[in-house]
Amino acid sequence: MVAAAAREIRDAELVFVGMRLPLLAFLLAKRTHAPSAVGLYENGIIRDAPSPEMLYTMGDSPNLFGATLCGSMLDVMSLLQQGRVHVGILGAAEVDRFGNLNTVWGLRGSAEIRLPGSGGACDIACLAQRTVVLLPHDRARLVERVRHVTSPGYGTGNSWRRSRGLPARSGPSAIITTMGVLRFGADGEAYLASAHPGVPVEEILAATGWTLRVADSLKTTPPPNTTELAVIRALDPKQFWTGAGQPQ
Repeated sequence: MVAAAAREIRDAELVFVGMRLPLLAFLLAKRTHAPSAVGLYENGIIRDAPSPEMLYTMGDSPNLFGATLCGSMLDVMSLLQQGRVHVGILGAAEVDRFGNLNTVWGLRGSAEIRLPGSGGACDIACLAQRTVVLLPHDRARLVERVRHVTSPGYGTGNSWRRSRGLPARSGPSAIITTMGVLRFGADGEAYLASAHPGVPVEEILAATGWTLRVADSLKTTPPPNTTELAVIRALDPKQFWTGAGQPQ
């Protein structure tokens, strides 16, 4: 997931970095194929050099040390409003077939619970030129319709974003899960573009809460190469983010 998300970042892009795995994905991209990418964090931090240590939150001291700017939320959100942010990398509790995200309401057993909420994710989903979503792949997380639209994807599909006045050049470009990579058709609906190595397509379909379309030329997600693995292991030596019991 981390390697696949990092590859979505192109060199010299402005990247809005979300919490959890996106923190690691941006650092991987910076240390490999996108050294000139610039990281934006909603607490007002802008970095054109990778932080010297692993991050647990965007407010950690290593993210402040040597930052290009330690400003305000307005400093980074204004770049979204200006249309200058190329890609935002986000997490979610739920995502649906049109890429809408829910980070407000979830289920624990049969009880509905209040989740952390939007933060800056709604602004990023509305105004970044494209967004990439990371989350575990199971039927409770990939649902036909999210229980609450915290951050919009393609709404109900087709021209929904344009009808709501959102920028034409915006919207989700990929959903990266523990099983594969989903992308979006011209109608705004997600389809399976690649399966991670060793994951059967049937297993992916069974773990998805809607009838997931499959690309005619389905690919296998390239595994992390030697350099990417070395960087990930250096960044996360205790496997806080990448171990078997990683936070979700």
